[in-house]
Amino acid sequence: MQFRFEDGATVTVNCKDEAELLAKVRARLAGEQPFAIATINVDHLQRLPEDAAFRHAYAAHDLICADGNPVVWLSKLAKKPVSLVPGSDLVVPLMREAVAAGVPVALVGANDDSLAKAADRLRELVPGLTVALTHAPGFPFDPDGAEGAEIIEKLRASGARICLLAIGAPRQERFAIRARNALPATGFASIGAGLDFLSGHQQRAPKIMRQAKMEWLWRMLSNPKRLAGRYARGFTILPGQALKAWRQRSDPSGPSA
Repeated sequence: MQFRFEDGATVTVNCKDEAELLAKVRARLAGEQPFAIATINVDHLQRLPEDAAFRHAYAAHDLICADGNPVVWLSKLAKKPVSLVPGSDLVVPLMREAVAAGVPVALVGANDDSLAKAADRLRELVPGLTVALTHAPGFPFDPDGAEGAEIIEKLRASGARICLLAIGAPRQERFAIRARNALPATGFASIGAGLDFLSGHQQRAPKIMRQAKMEWLWRMLSNPKRLAGRYARGFTILPGQALKAWRQRSDPSGPSA
């Protein structure tokens, strides 16, 4: 499934499910190839047309999956179905791939306490995991600035081969491409709040709400001041995206959604 924009940039959801994504990660680790993983959701879809740097970074990602039920619904409407693969659900599986490949990992997130607790929790969940680096950028973090370059050098020195980025969109996606291009054997995964869920700094929606496809409501109610407007803006683009998805049904090559 594809999302195409007026300037010609194209974002392709090219991993239909978690198994396919992890198989591609495994192959890239084995071949010492870099990669960048993005997990697209409605918030991203709303921002992409408005932010050229975000859009072009997103289009440069190697592996993209659907992090949001509306994206899954759009894919079904386009007759190019993909499964839900939330970024937070990828954290532990990616760490297991790192252990299987015998490579260390890095965690880049919002604050030192959350990162330390997430690293400890990951070591419990994934025996044998080596966390070679944790780093919390300053605020506001400029992914194209001097601190971005410093983090890249820290990653290079650490030897990490998978780096989880939990610094929020669009910063994490923009930094992922810059760092992937600078570090030719390292993979980057933008996983949003995944590390904060592990550390306990944020509480994830109960399983029953996730199964009912209502995790968005849980998150909005947990922080309405920050998220209510974001979700409202996201919902306004869905009718137009649904029309574009419908038009994809008759195009086997999967152009614009």
